[in-house]
Amino acid sequence: MPPSPKLTSPENPDIPESQEVPRAKLWKKRVMLLVQLIVVALVVWGIWHNVDKAIDQVQQQNFSFQKLRWPWIFAAGLLYLLGSFPMSLFWIRLMRAMHQKPTTYSAIRAFFIGHLGKYVPGKALVVVLRTSLVQGENLKRSVVATAVFAETLTMVSVGAVYAAILISLWFSDRQLLLWLAIGIALAASFVTLPPVFRTIVLTLKVSKINPEIERNLAGLNYPVMAWGWGANLFGWTLLGSSLFAVMASIPDADSHLPSFMQMFPLLAATVCLAMVAGFITPIPGGMGIREFVIMEMMAPVFGPVVAVVSAVLLRISWLLAELALAIILYGIPASAPTTDNTSSEIASSEEDPAQNPA
Repeated sequence: MPPSPKLTSPENPDIPESQEVPRAKLWKKRVMLLVQLIVVALVVWGIWHNVDKAIDQVQQQNFSFQKLRWPWIFAAGLLYLLGSFPMSLFWIRLMRAMHQKPTTYSAIRAFFIGHLGKYVPGKALVVVLRTSLVQGENLKRSVVATAVFAETLTMVSVGAVYAAILISLWFSDRQLLLWLAIGIALAASFVTLPPVFRTIVLTLKVSKINPEIERNLAGLNYPVMAWGWGANLFGWTLLGSSLFAVMASIPDADSHLPSFMQMFPLLAATVCLAMVAGFITPIPGGMGIREFVIMEMMAPVFGPVVAVVSAVLLRISWLLAELALAIILYGIPASAPTTDNTSSEIASSEEDPAQNPA
């Protein structure tokens, strides 16, 4: 009986097909490893650039780090992470409303590790990190990325509205900052209206990547967005408390820090507007923009030196908290990924009551 003919690769007839497939997989692994190394290098560079510039700003004020009450710096970082947690839950809720089934731990892990992407120019790496790290049953990356944008825009919208209300009630003399907050609040809030957001996504021709995107978007309705507003309001309140912890760490600020309740409107408005203004710029980490807003808001009360130091300490405490948590979460991997970009499986209306648009 004659031997069976060997199957060969159409690209290279001299190489058996059984050898060509493993080689293709090997090259794919090498490319993915190279991409991961580039991403890590960009994140490390972005973080180092931000820390180095922040420390330089403090040194220019002739301020000594030895004066600081370090437990308060630790508390500031912890409050920042706690304030971000409700926002991560909203991202999960958005994905599930759009018929995705991410695992809770992998989504929270992806959310916080993805935070480091904002220190890279353009901030697009945030979306890349989140969509690549989140895991679950039959996830579509196009829907996961859409949820990232919806969550981020809602965070910006709530922060800007929060800042506009506080500034208009207590600091109406800061006209420039007030109109900045109002402008961002109106623009971001309009974009996050469910019908408007759906129209924008469909206009961007996402349906070419995912033909079922319109059906996915049907789950993004007013009750879901209202839940997100509540979660973000709670989160922004904790972020404002984080700035109070930073101020409490600076001895020179004691005389101007009578009580938490008296200072909270100023601190919350400052954090909200500073972060929102930083987010809408392509500058990595909003470097310079956040510091400008904090100085404009804080200097009339605490003086220019304390204002600059507080802005820098807020950045450092938040960055180190993000980095520490990202390292911990990265070291605790999620279960094996089951993401499927081509799956058309969608949860039924009985399993997901949030699918009917308002």
